[in-house]
Amino acid sequence: QVRLVESGGGLVQGGGSLRLSCAASGRSFSSYAMGWFRQAPGKEREFVAAITWSGGTTYYADSVKGRFAISRDNARNTVYLQMNSLKPEDTAVYYCAARRDTVSITILHYNYWGQGTQVTVSS
Repeated sequence: QVRLVESGGGLVQGGGSLRLSCAASGRSFSSYAMGWFRQAPGKEREFVAAITWSGGTTYYADSVKGRFAISRDNARNTVYLQMNSLKPEDTAVYYCAARRDTVSITILHYNYWGQGTQVTVSS
């Protein structure tokens, strides 16, 4: 079992930056692939970024590539999402998720989810 708690969301002006954190509790965090997803009002949840258990490989949605960076600190049981050059269309609730298997960009492949943190980007 893994419990995930996101933090770091908030209101930011367009062009600004935020860093989201996802703290995990439970054993064997380092054996889980981790992902970030987001859901804007009236839209389906979508993939943002994912990282392998070792942190050696990362994946990004085209819409955030070059602006966002996912990383993890297995000693701290935490995964991060650094978001730069934010745009109003990045406004959404951001969720982290864990999967005890190979990394995936598919929502249905993730077994554990946090409660989400709101990110609002003003124009």
